[in-house]
Amino acid sequence: MTRGVSTADPDNAPAIWAVGDVHGCCASLDALLSHPEIANDPACRLWFVGDLVNRGPQSAATVRRIMALGDRATVVLGNHDVRALSIAAGCTRPNKHDRLDDLINAADADVLFNWLRLRPLMYVEAGYVLTHAGIYPRWSVAQAQALAGEVEALLADDQWRRLMHLFDGRAAGGWHSRLKGARRVKFIVDAFTRMRFCSPSGKLIHASKPASRGRSSDAVPWFDVPRRIPVEASILFGHWAALGLMVRADVACLDTGCVTGGCLTALRLSDRKLLQVACQHADAPA
Repeated sequence: MTRGVSTADPDNAPAIWAVGDVHGCCASLDALLSHPEIANDPACRLWFVGDLVNRGPQSAATVRRIMALGDRATVVLGNHDVRALSIAAGCTRPNKHDRLDDLINAADADVLFNWLRLRPLMYVEAGYVLTHAGIYPRWSVAQAQALAGEVEALLADDQWRRLMHLFDGRAAGGWHSRLKGARRVKFIVDAFTRMRFCSPSGKLIHASKPASRGRSSDAVPWFDVPRRIPVEASILFGHWAALGLMVRADVACLDTGCVTGGCLTALRLSDRKLLQVACQHADAPA
């Protein structure tokens, strides 16, 4: 699985569009891919920030559509992708919010899940880092890559289904290199796929929104944690619809809530041009 740095001439390299959370909204994805900026540039590449599946109506079709892009598509795993794998493995029971029946019951489900489980948690190329939730503020890029590789190896194992129990539950506290077993796996998976807030000391805080006004909180967005290890790259992430579109020099959040009636966003890396398509009728929430 390639996670290296590109050596291509940037002046001749294909355009790269980073795409926000799709969540099974295949009609919206098709509308984005049909936009002239993308449709008229068959060499352009698409980087997906994860959460391809779940909550929207067409998870199986979404995976097939992205698989069909071949080498043009780069995908990292999101928390809903990991959840889908855990449900398929029988380690997690679906709840009322899951919409995965079309994927789990698909005639080609084995093909789709085998493709999905081999996606990385993190991808690095040409001054950019692609992850679903971000990079834990106490990790360097090199350390994050090594830790992502530990989890990717579990998912690549032929016995991956029986290993999914290691992923269940939420991580508690902060990172320590001496963490082992399920606690270590949970922390790595949480950091890459569920992280939004941390405490100033680096503990993961499981919340999607800051504390109400007038109520004290030590929750800090992971990218603003004091003494965050410098990352000499721009981090592209999703996962945080409540934060919405945010494009800074060091980080960019591309989750604009398509599955809840917002829009699907793509950011061209070379010039920071944005494309957005409204949630299509076929994907509109009930």
